[in-house]
Amino acid sequence: MNSHDSSLQSNNPANSALDSAEKLHRSVSSALSNPTEQLIQQAHNSLAHAEQAVLQAKGHANKNAVELAEELLGEEKERLSKLHSDER
Repeated sequence: MNSHDSSLQSNNPANSALDSAEKLHRSVSSALSNPTEQLIQQAHNSLAHAEQAVLQAKGHANKNAVELAEELLGEEKERLSKLHSDER
C-alpha cells in the first residue's frame, strides 16, 4: 500500500511541475556548458514542457509546490535568455 501511495503522490500535477522544472534545470545547464544547436533546442523543449506542467498544476491543493515550480521556471528562463545573449 505504501508504494501505491507514493506513486499516486508522485503523479500529482504539482509534483509533475517540480519534476519538469528540475529536468529543465539540467537541460539548461547542459546547453550552457556545451551550447550546441541540439542542446539549446532540447532546453527550449524542456522549457515548453515545464511551462505546460506548471499551468496544469495551478489550482491544485499544493500551492507551495506550484509556487516553487513557478519560481524555478523563472530562474531557468533567465538562464536560458543569458545563453541567447551570449550567442550575439
